[in-house]
Amino acid sequence: MSETSYVFPPPSVPAASVRGGGRYPVRRIFCVGRNYLEHAREMDLGADVREPPFYFTKFAVALTPSGSRIAYPPGTENFHYEMELVVALGAPAFEVAPGDALACVYGYACGLDMTRRDLQAKAREKSRPWDLSKSFEQSAVLSEIVPASLIGHPARGTITLAVNGTVRQRADIADMIWSVPEIVANLSRFYHLGPGDLIYTGTPAGVGAVRPGDRLEGSIEGVGTIEAVIVEPQ
Repeated sequence: MSETSYVFPPPSVPAASVRGGGRYPVRRIFCVGRNYLEHAREMDLGADVREPPFYFTKFAVALTPSGSRIAYPPGTENFHYEMELVVALGAPAFEVAPGDALACVYGYACGLDMTRRDLQAKAREKSRPWDLSKSFEQSAVLSEIVPASLIGHPARGTITLAVNGTVRQRADIADMIWSVPEIVANLSRFYHLGPGDLIYTGTPAGVGAVRPGDRLEGSIEGVGTIEAVIVEPQ
């Protein structure tokens, strides 16, 4: 065996489909916490003032395409949806100013940040990381990515999520506490961002639990749609 041989075949690169053709290889998944005031209030996260954004991450292998059947994950009895606008970067971004940040954005997508809410609550109570509650298989559902060259940079538009045909979340992406250019600029203070990085920008109020058999259908005006079906544990 040569020094450059792998001891087992390396996994394929997680990638998302792109409107118009091609695949977007995903390197990292960042997520913004507490970015809609009403959601922060429903989760008792205390965001009555405009505090700096905070982040958590998901494994790139958590990426799951829209239309998938999502297995109810192990270790939880309170599995939640969170509908979000997702930003896909297409150029390096390090310590960029908000006014320059959109030049680093390749496109946008709809996303579902699936969450083991009971594990998150336990972690919060003990001031522990959220990894177990946020980063697990099939926890980052993503629609096709729409290049900004086709739709521009949406700053407003209705965002909705329905469960079995009943709307549970409805807001406007203009309601985000921190805008897309502000998020990219702030995150770039801590990371050398670049092509392949996704940023889930936070969810509005109305999150809730799902069970096997439930169908999720979301949309963001001007961006696209997303759907998934929850199935029995595997």
